Amino acid sequence: MRKGKIGVQMMMLKGKVEELGVYETMRRLNQLGYRAVEVSQIPMTEENVLEFRRASEDFDIEIAALSAPLEPMLPGMGGETLNNNFDKIVSDCKTLNCRYLRIGMLPLNKMSDKNKIMAFINDAEAMAVRLAERGIELYYHTHHIEFQKYDGEYLLDMMKNNTSKLGFELDVHWIQRAGENPVKIIEQYRDRIALLHLKDYRIGKLDVGEEDLKDMGQFFGKFTNLIEFAEVGEGNLDINAVIHAGLKSGAQYFLIEQDDTYGKDSFDCLKISGDNLRKLGYSDWF
Repeated sequence: MRKGKIGVQMMMLKGKVEELGVYETMRRLNQLGYRAVEVSQIPMTEENVLEFRRASEDFDIEIAALSAPLEPMLPGMGGETLNNNFDKIVSDCKTLNCRYLRIGMLPLNKMSDKNKIMAFINDAEAMAVRLAERGIELYYHTHHIEFQKYDGEYLLDMMKNNTSKLGFELDVHWIQRAGENPVKIIEQYRDRIALLHLKDYRIGKLDVGEEDLKDMGQFFGKFTNLIEFAEVGEGNLDINAVIHAGLKSGAQYFLIEQDDTYGKDSFDCLKISGDNLRKLGYSDWF
């Protein structure tokens, strides 16, 4: 059977990068056995780009994907964007021998507005065509909001049905949170995915005291907000089924991401996820 590659979403380690620097953070990932990363929420300064390259070479860690929004998340917000910093972002990809670039989410001011969403989809497809000319593939990362329906059609399907070059980085936790079956959605997006986020889904412990029981609003506020991001293998998702579906659908990189570690050290969480994946039989995917 064809193998994929297990990696890490660097968003989990942005605090570590601030504390230790890029190179030392990548050294720690090497010690945990990881050989691929997706870079997000790390400032792509000249120094950081060069440190990613040095660490990639020294520790044999692939830079599987970089991240860049199409446009600012809100009008006037700072940061690099594909529309404004195209040549620099392409240069970073080339420096890091990276062929995948991903958009993290819809601009905040365009969510829930169909006309604005369609304009974004058209712009993203045009950018995907432009990037393809430079040997780079553009992907869009999903959350739960892409499962809003417009005239009976999921926003995510609107994106797929109105594009051909744009790819999709499906996030299995957010698909589950949206009320859909991650395996089914992965199968439906066959040949449009190369990047898949491994993120487990857990129902946390209900922690209530006497005061909560005296106030039903307070109690149900806790009761209805128990969903947590879990280390891979520590939640409710069928990780084996997810990985097998991803592999059949064209996924090449299976990237561990945990949006919140609830006070645990992020390296400890990555060790748990890695150990669980090895127990499931994916040792040679690292």
